[in-house]
Amino acid sequence: MPVTADVLLTGIVLLGSCVQWLTGMGFALVSVPALVLLLGPAEGVILANCAAGVICLLGLAGGVRLVRPRAMFPLCLAAACTVPAGSWLTRRLPQSWLLLVMGALVTVAVLLVMRGARAAALRGTRGAVCAGAVGGFMNSAAGVGGPPFSLYALNAGWTVREFVPNAMFYGVVVNAFSVVSNGVPGLTGTQWVLVCAAMGAGGLIGRGLASRTPERHARVLVLSLALLGGVTAVGKGLWGL
Repeated sequence: MPVTADVLLTGIVLLGSCVQWLTGMGFALVSVPALVLLLGPAEGVILANCAAGVICLLGLAGGVRLVRPRAMFPLCLAAACTVPAGSWLTRRLPQSWLLLVMGALVTVAVLLVMRGARAAALRGTRGAVCAGAVGGFMNSAAGVGGPPFSLYALNAGWTVREFVPNAMFYGVVVNAFSVVSNGVPGLTGTQWVLVCAAMGAGGLIGRGLASRTPERHARVLVLSLALLGGVTAVGKGLWGL
């Protein structure tokens, strides 16, 4: 990969990590469209799965006691069942179609979260199974499994304090399943060093900004960046058909 591409890779991971630590969500939403355009659909999704899983694991350390096992079990079980289907899709579709599908999934997911969609089907155990199944498929196919979980939490009436540790736990589990199903990205040693350094620096910057940035403004920024990336991926996919 050329030096310019390495710089772009570092910047994308840095931004995604910063956003994740700033808002408690958003690494995949912000980084996946850009990683897909830079590395290709398969490699971009796999890298996002690895990085998001590590960030969620680190973020979970301080809030593991707030995880709700009864709610998380059906979510994670449903996700485990659908992750292989998402992986199968990424191996079968041509690159242009993958870009189109991934961009469309990100765009639709962001718009639903922006609207704060509410539905009876997203409540209770039935809602957990539905959100987990959709999230598992989206995570392994497009690297973005968080929006269905966010919609489930919204319909369940969770507070931010309840949402963050449970979202981190879900992120650890679903990304672990996705990495097992998809494998690890084929980066060089130098690129791995850059990615790890960018994740660390992004975490420090995000934590530093968290106390000075209103949550609403940060959330709007995350969703706007994700929407722009999703639409761009759709456009590139359509252009390549």
